Amino acid sequence: MSHPLARFDITPQEIDRVVAQFYKRIRAHDVLGPIFIERLGKTAQVWRPHEAKIAAFWRNAILFEREYSGNPMQVHMQVPAITPEHFALWLDLFDEVLAEELRPETARSFSALAHRIGRGLRMGIASVRQPRDQPPVFS
Repeated sequence: MSHPLARFDITPQEIDRVVAQFYKRIRAHDVLGPIFIERLGKTAQVWRPHEAKIAAFWRNAILFEREYSGNPMQVHMQVPAITPEHFALWLDLFDEVLAEELRPETARSFSALAHRIGRGLRMGIASVRQPRDQPPVFS
């Protein structure tokens, strides 16, 4: 049973499973895998803390747990290899995992939240990296 104040019905264990399966796919992805592997390495030992931190992020965003501290926008902006276009690939993989690992209504709710967060990250990176004489990016 999920937390009574949760945004939608999901357990911490389901979130952990989604994150683990997602990063398993990330590591094998032709485009996204090399970006993460360059930053984190290849061994499970270095991936476990990253996955734990991201699972804590999602538990905070969905279940309102307070185990996560960090600034996702700042982290993503510090990696020049991440481009706004990568977020569509990220979200496609995430949606695949959600559909396979969760009940349909939970997958839809989680996906909607992930897309909202992804849209914000994509717009933030696009805005910061565009030439100063260009209009702001809103999509």
